[in-house]
Amino acid sequence: MTTPATPDLPTCYFAFPGPLRDQLVAAVLSGDKTSTTGLLDDYARDGEPLPAVGDRSVVVDSADRPVAVIEVTDVRVLRLGVVDLDHARDEGEGCDSVAAWRAGHEEYWHGPDYRGYVGDPEFTVDDDTLAVAERFRLVRRL
Repeated sequence: MTTPATPDLPTCYFAFPGPLRDQLVAAVLSGDKTSTTGLLDDYARDGEPLPAVGDRSVVVDSADRPVAVIEVTDVRVLRLGVVDLDHARDEGEGCDSVAAWRAGHEEYWHGPDYRGYVGDPEFTVDDDTLAVAERFRLVRRL
């Protein structure tokens, strides 16, 4: 049996296609990942509204295949310097401290893919960089 298409829902991309996306999608599907963090500036750059509680989206894997529907349960705009341990743990990447979470995220944001995306080879984040901390629940697998 095939899963009905969900053309009315926006697409949710975790990271860039490749091993990190595959890891994050697997964590969503297993229930280990129930939060995510993006930079506030990315929403303006992409012309997208901030997520809102109740919003649903389709998670895709590295091959752009729909794999799940998730629903936003909480959204906070905050400084990176105040991200808490619960949020960091709930990202499902195995972080046992905020410092480990931050190091992994800085590696991503300071990496060539992200710097290419923002068009700035020197791009960096700091404690005052505004982020969107989002919580979600897995509605269903596709």
